[in-house]
Amino acid sequence: MNLLLIGAGGKMGRTLINCIYGNEQFEILGGVDKFAKQKDFTFPIFGSCKEIDQKVKIDCIIDFSAREAIYDYLPYAVENNIPCVIATTGYDKDQQKFISDAADKIAIFKTGNMSVGINLLLRLAKIAARTLGQNADVEIVETHHNQKVDAPSGTALLLADGIKESLDYDAEYVNGRCGQVGKRGKEIGIHAVRGGTVVGKHEVSFFLNNEVITLKHEAENKSVFAYGALEAAKYLVDKPNGLYDMNDLLS
Repeated sequence: MNLLLIGAGGKMGRTLINCIYGNEQFEILGGVDKFAKQKDFTFPIFGSCKEIDQKVKIDCIIDFSAREAIYDYLPYAVENNIPCVIATTGYDKDQQKFISDAADKIAIFKTGNMSVGINLLLRLAKIAARTLGQNADVEIVETHHNQKVDAPSGTALLLADGIKESLDYDAEYVNGRCGQVGKRGKEIGIHAVRGGTVVGKHEVSFFLNNEVITLKHEAENKSVFAYGALEAAKYLVDKPNGLYDMNDLLS
C-alpha cells in the first residue's frame, strides 16, 4: 500500500514511520508537514497537499496531525478518490460535519482511539452499562502526558458516548467538578489529568452500593496507535464511500 502521511514530523508520525520500516506491506510515498525539514526524511515532504504531484498513486492517507489539517487533505482526498484514516481527535461540530460531508464521497475511518485494546475496553464498558443500568454512578478518568492540548481526550469521549447509549437513562456529561455542585445526578463524570510522559491511561468506574467495578487500559508505547492505524488502512482500502470506525474493523 502506498501511503501519504499527514503530520509526518510529529511524534505519532515518526512512530508510524518506525513501525513501517522493514514492512513490505507499506510504503510512504510522501508526507505533509509544514514544519518538517526534508533532510530528516527519505520520502518527499510537502507543506500542503496542493504541492503534491497529481500523478502520484496514493492508496490511503493516514492523519496523525492537527484538527485544522482536514481542510487541506480532505478536499485533496475527495478530488483524487483516496480513502483516509483519521487518527487525530478533538474536532468541534463544524469540523465533524466537514468530515461527514467528505465521507459521502470517499471512505473515511475515524475513531477516538486507534488501539484495539481501548476498543475492547469500550465493548466491556457498554456491557457493564447495560447490565448495571441506573444502579451505577459512572466516572471516567483519563491521564495523558503534559503536551496533550485537548481535554478531555477523544478516547474519554468515545467511552462516554458508548456508555451513554447503553444506559437506560439520558446521562449528562460533567467535566470535572468544582464548587457547590450539589448532589450527583444522572451524569457521567469525565476527568482529565495531565503530567509527565504518560502515553495514555483510561479508567471507567461503576460505583454501586458497597462495591465498585473498574475497567482500565494503559498504553505503554505510542506504537499501539500506529499499528491500529495501519490495520485501519488495510481494512479501508477497498471499502465504498462512508464513515467507518474500529467497531467495523473488529467485526
